[in-house]
Amino acid sequence: MAAGVRINGDLNNTEVLRKTVEFPPDHTYALRTLAIREHEDDHATRTKYRPFLHCDDVATSDWVAKLELSTALKMAEADLLQASGDRLKVMVLFGSLRSRSYSRLLAFECARILFRLGCDVRIFDPTGLPVKDDIQHDHAKVQELRNLSRWSDGHIWVSPEQHGTLTSVFKNQIDWIPLSTGSVRPTQGRTLAIAQVSGGSQSFNTVNSLRILGRWMRMWCIPNQSSLPKAYTQFTDAADPSDDSYVGAEGGSRLMPSGNRERLVDCMEEFVKYTIIMKQHFDLFTDRFSERLARESKRGADEDGKKDRDNAGREGNARNMMSGDVVNGVNVDGL
Repeated sequence: MAAGVRINGDLNNTEVLRKTVEFPPDHTYALRTLAIREHEDDHATRTKYRPFLHCDDVATSDWVAKLELSTALKMAEADLLQASGDRLKVMVLFGSLRSRSYSRLLAFECARILFRLGCDVRIFDPTGLPVKDDIQHDHAKVQELRNLSRWSDGHIWVSPEQHGTLTSVFKNQIDWIPLSTGSVRPTQGRTLAIAQVSGGSQSFNTVNSLRILGRWMRMWCIPNQSSLPKAYTQFTDAADPSDDSYVGAEGGSRLMPSGNRERLVDCMEEFVKYTIIMKQHFDLFTDRFSERLARESKRGADEDGKKDRDNAGREGNARNMMSGDVVNGVNVDGL
């Protein structure tokens, strides 16, 4: 057979692949964390929005602390320096109100990875959020959710799969976030990472639905995604902080080692990389031809309206001068 001749051709079209660049681990970043330290953090924010945090003994020795994340850590560290300490702002949503909610437990693991990578992570608790209507826009939970969305640079969405799709608890949160609030678009240009938990076998229905939602909310959804099957088998038991086994159990209710856990780490690492890159060009990617056209049209209409009002004012003044007794300080009555 002649040299270079292939049987059946290049079925996978590998010849067109770009040459990949490998980033070897930098061991100087082993166990390195960019997390906000407790004395640097706002106490009220930490108490309300960071329920995923454990004591230092757990946080410095659990599986998240041992992850090899040197490339993402370097990017985040450089971004922190360039932004003068302004951290990536991440809002996390989950979709269940159960006492042992697996979407909440998975959201907590997402948050711990992001927190180590230097993000300002805030988890929204949907408890008490009213069902979407046209009346309760001023409700405290509605305003809290909208303010968090406006504050954020990116979102993490974690929903259970129920009846083949996302839950009403999760969708209700999205429905309360409007596409626009005055001239502000609360989600436009934000990055998004998605994950689902299932009680049964592997499914991608919910992540597909979340991806559609993200697109309609004008967000940048990262290519990767996480789907956790048989979630009730994937987490350790809860642990009591007063037990001697608490530290060894990593605080309890933790995601166990598996390919699914590795995929979740992939997603969070990818999310941070994309958000760092996109955040620098936020205004550029929210600039649209159609919106520029609408602004110019409105500006032209406003200018035309102002001219019409000015002309009407001058004509009115002239009429008043002609019909009055005094014109330019001269009494014309009877002339």
